[in-house]
Amino acid sequence: MAVIPVAIAGAPYEVRIEAGLLSNAGEHCRPFLRKDRVAIVTDANVAAHWQETVTASFASAGVQSEWLVLPAGESTKSWEHLARVVDWLLLQEVERKDNIVAFGGGVIGDLTGFAASMVKRGCGFIQIPTTLLAQVDSSVGGKTAINTPAGKNLVGAFHQPSLVLADPSALDTLPLRDTRAGYAEVIKYGLIDDAPFFEWCEANGAKLLAGDSSARAAAIAQSVSAKARIVAADEKETAGVRALLNLGHTFGHALEAETGFSDRLLHGEGVALGMVLAARFSARLGLMSGQDAQRIVAHMEAVGLPASLRSLGLECSGRRLADHMLHDKKMDAGTLPFLLMRGIGKTFLAKDVDLDEVASFLDKELRG
Repeated sequence: MAVIPVAIAGAPYEVRIEAGLLSNAGEHCRPFLRKDRVAIVTDANVAAHWQETVTASFASAGVQSEWLVLPAGESTKSWEHLARVVDWLLLQEVERKDNIVAFGGGVIGDLTGFAASMVKRGCGFIQIPTTLLAQVDSSVGGKTAINTPAGKNLVGAFHQPSLVLADPSALDTLPLRDTRAGYAEVIKYGLIDDAPFFEWCEANGAKLLAGDSSARAAAIAQSVSAKARIVAADEKETAGVRALLNLGHTFGHALEAETGFSDRLLHGEGVALGMVLAARFSARLGLMSGQDAQRIVAHMEAVGLPASLRSLGLECSGRRLADHMLHDKKMDAGTLPFLLMRGIGKTFLAKDVDLDEVASFLDKELRG
């Protein structure tokens, strides 16, 4: 088992990574539970594959599990379902010192974590992520949120989990498209500040997506270690360090908004294309070489991730996409910082980007 500490001041926890963890999740969670009952929030897809296994796991640890099963999909990150989760947790008589369990992908983790931050002014929660995206990214770091008509993740809270259990074998039940979307977040860590890890991705990404267990475990451990280091240095994104984790997200969230936060473009696919656009825009500004930008495009294409804005078939202008960015959480005094690159593994936060120039760039990209 890989055990990676997340050294948040005042709220440290561990990420445990091992194939088969779902079968003994109860044993790992039991020390964090004050009662012999636990509230678990999941979605219908995860429940169909794993509810029986996890129920038995908690039962063997002497814990009765109570389940709330929500619809699967990004639309579940809403006011409506947040209220449903909060009301259900109150009916379960959850107390402030209790830990509830978020069992699913990023949607369930974000929604349940946000609900936990609110119930009784904040109860604890345990993350058991079941998608690659959640295992390498969203389950670690304490960002919780829901989506609103104004944009993605605009209402939320920083609320760290008590424990994260990542079982790579859970990925075996996922559609390839979902695993591929999660892999975009793995690539991100190489592009931020670890060029050798991007090289590892170029050599091993196809194996990971084909189900190679050692490649998956290595990618999860490396990604979690990178995120833990960044989050520990800047938990609430006040020093500018944690903002690096948003590489590709400003462009990606605009694309998600334009496609209605739907299955037309999964979050990881939006991030992948967002990183391509960040690279191509950086090259256009003369910050990085066109060769490096094309290398990023080539790897996205090699693993089946979107690498061309034109391929989405959007019927909008670059200005419309740029306008979506005005709702970005990083807006500061009317200025939107952008994550750009000086090369692979050399991401930085630029605070002087002209949004009109971004709109012009996107117009060109939309035309191909």
